[in-house]
Amino acid sequence: MAVLRAAARMLFGGIFRPTIFLLGTRFSHAPPRLRTCGSSAFPVLRTISHFPVLCRASEGIDGDGTKSPARMAQVQQLMHEATERAQAAGNDPIPKITIDHVTVNFARSGGPGGQNVNKVNTKVDMRFNVQNARWLSDRVRDKIMQTEKNRINKDGELVISSTKTRTQKGNIEDALNKLQAIIDAASYVPPPPSQEQVKRIAKLAAAGERKRLDNKKALSQKKSMRRSRDGWD
Repeated sequence: MAVLRAAARMLFGGIFRPTIFLLGTRFSHAPPRLRTCGSSAFPVLRTISHFPVLCRASEGIDGDGTKSPARMAQVQQLMHEATERAQAAGNDPIPKITIDHVTVNFARSGGPGGQNVNKVNTKVDMRFNVQNARWLSDRVRDKIMQTEKNRINKDGELVISSTKTRTQKGNIEDALNKLQAIIDAASYVPPPPSQEQVKRIAKLAAAGERKRLDNKKALSQKKSMRRSRDGWD
């Protein structure tokens, strides 16, 4: 009734423009604007403000506290994939790279270091062909190709350089250690989530779904009230 009385005052020469609070949403009245309908034009006296609509939090898709089937199905799929990855990796030892798996070239090392600098080929350029490394699993090879793509050339070779020491042997060992660290990182598989983690993830997914539904309901109410107010005009 208060809304109808306010509408009557606005339409029939009301003196002031009150601000209406309806369902927790504030509506303010802007100066009239014209809306065309065919060849006619009539004023639209009120516009909705940008204040958020407040509504009761929903309990779920069906309003009974149940979680969203689609969201929970997605969570369960992610949990299943994590468990499968952990089971596929098993307890197999991490592959170890050796000098037989790489190609080594030597070059002159630069920088300070004494009379042997720029005279002795101690710099190591080591190339490891990731694509042809069948002693690695497909998962490890794909991971290396993804994480080290900026250091892999068009032939599928991962290039590692070392000038850490003043000897060829020391630099070869350093380059092999760098490659082994890359293989270790690519071979790592995180353990499957525990029951506590699964419950927490499910709880967060349900909370996110409730928030989405609340926002959807608020937007629906806003549009519905906007249409009804336009009808009064």
